[in-house]
Amino acid sequence: MAPPPPTNAPHVCLSCVVIVSSMALMDAYLVEQNHGPRKIGVFIVVSVGDVCFLIALRYIAVWVGTELRTAKRGYAMILWFLYIFVLEIKVYFIYQNYKSDRKSLDALTRKALTLLLSVCVPVLFIILVAVDHMEYVRAFRKKEEIRNRLFWVVVDLLDVLDIQANLWEPQKKGFPLWAEGLMFFYCYILLLVLPCVSLSEISMQGVNISPHKMMLYPILSLITINIVTIFIRGGNMLLYKDSRVSGILLGKNEISCDKVPQSISTSHSEESLTSTEFN
Repeated sequence: MAPPPPTNAPHVCLSCVVIVSSMALMDAYLVEQNHGPRKIGVFIVVSVGDVCFLIALRYIAVWVGTELRTAKRGYAMILWFLYIFVLEIKVYFIYQNYKSDRKSLDALTRKALTLLLSVCVPVLFIILVAVDHMEYVRAFRKKEEIRNRLFWVVVDLLDVLDIQANLWEPQKKGFPLWAEGLMFFYCYILLLVLPCVSLSEISMQGVNISPHKMMLYPILSLITINIVTIFIRGGNMLLYKDSRVSGILLGKNEISCDKVPQSISTSHSEESLTSTEFN
């Protein structure tokens, strides 16, 4: 029986540092939002939950480290699902505490929560993909194409977090209960599923990975993020007078406008080069 592949200790440590630090900061938010005896109870509950989470993390993170130099990303999908599942539960209670205290317009801590999520979530995804450790991808150009596709996954994550942040950042008028629940859990599902789709595309193609065949994620992203979120933002603007401009949405559109002509010109040059070589 062949021995298991060695674990990449720096990669395991880096992913654990990102996960544990973000969870600890979420716990700090939850504890500080409560006062008196309730603070002690919340501290005990989150501590017990963190112990159970760390026990599972201890094994899953090691398994992720063993598949790092292979073409598989199965354990990376499990770790991502577990992380987002627990993280978003804590975010839900944090935003509910903010909702119950509408008079407290502590804008700095609310924006700090958005910034924390916008840093930790994409960074963990990049760590789990580990493009630089894909030794089976020999061609530099193919590796750059993979990075380009993963860049759009990161931008989509930031876009979803930007929509979700509308629930806890200060608002002139609050959303109704059904709209808040629908918006939160829609973003929750997107954060759970879409990055796993991208990881599964990498895993299913194996060693002979072809970035141009990774089309499932772009299709799902087009429908669930680029189209549906337009209606969400439009509804917020028309019904609830939310006139804030999304920098992520504007940046995404500007980058898309810049990259599309470049990709078209690149494809045309490749076709002309191929036809010249054929003649």
